[in-house]
Amino acid sequence: MQNTPSRTAQHVALFRALESVRRGPRLFVDPYAVSCLGPGFRLGVAIARFPGAARFLERRIDRHWPAGPRASAVVRTRLIDDLVEEALARGARQLVLLGAGYDSRAFRLDGARTAVVFEVDHPATQAVKRELAGAWAARAGRADDTVRFVPVDLMRQDLGEVLCEAGLGGDRAVVVWEGVTNYLDAPSVHTTLTALAATLAPGSRIVFTYMDRRALDGSGDFDGVAAWADTVRAAGEPFTFGFLPDELPGYLAERGLTLTLDRSAREAAARYLEPLGRHEPAAPFYRIAQAEVK
Repeated sequence: MQNTPSRTAQHVALFRALESVRRGPRLFVDPYAVSCLGPGFRLGVAIARFPGAARFLERRIDRHWPAGPRASAVVRTRLIDDLVEEALARGARQLVLLGAGYDSRAFRLDGARTAVVFEVDHPATQAVKRELAGAWAARAGRADDTVRFVPVDLMRQDLGEVLCEAGLGGDRAVVVWEGVTNYLDAPSVHTTLTALAATLAPGSRIVFTYMDRRALDGSGDFDGVAAWADTVRAAGEPFTFGFLPDELPGYLAERGLTLTLDRSAREAAARYLEPLGRHEPAAPFYRIAQAEVK
């Protein structure tokens, strides 16, 4: 595991920061995203605050990556926000951010304020987040002891055991596993989902993102995949894993989970962006799913 911040995580934080400073209709406000960025990206966000500048930068990004990683990132953020808030409103008392990275939901979502939050990540990655979290907690007015940092190396440790040792209780939980599975392999995904199904209380929910496998093996008719894949490969973080959407319900059922939602980023864009008069490219092969523990 590298000790430097993920470049793809920096890109997602940039996309969230740009969405947050838009002057027109926006999907969410993430005031913490800009603090995750390096100097160059921070300058871009500062420029985006001027009238018309944010949309100009967005268009340049979308022309460079026509498959739509920027719009895909912001609509997946909004959809996952809504799913987390819904789960918390329906009685979940714990929020697990698995592979948390720069996720700020513990500090910016209203429903998370009354939940115990477990930020789970590799120790090297989590060190960067810990440096930011103190300031975020102070800004959000959130007590530090309600956000628990759980360092874990999934190559060496059992996820279920680590979560229980960190204090995960018998209440229902909602897990967010965002932007991770497409960088793993099949055994790692199987082990993680199996551990979660065995550890979480019935009725708990797991929200995760994945790539349509047909975009990875070339069997699907998707535009723009190659450019997006080349970008993450150049960053040292190539796409390595995907599901076939038709096979996902059966795969999850074999592991004690029930699929309750499966939507592409393009479908999420139709739900969230188009009613705002925003017609921005989002990927049909990048997907957001939700499963419930039986």
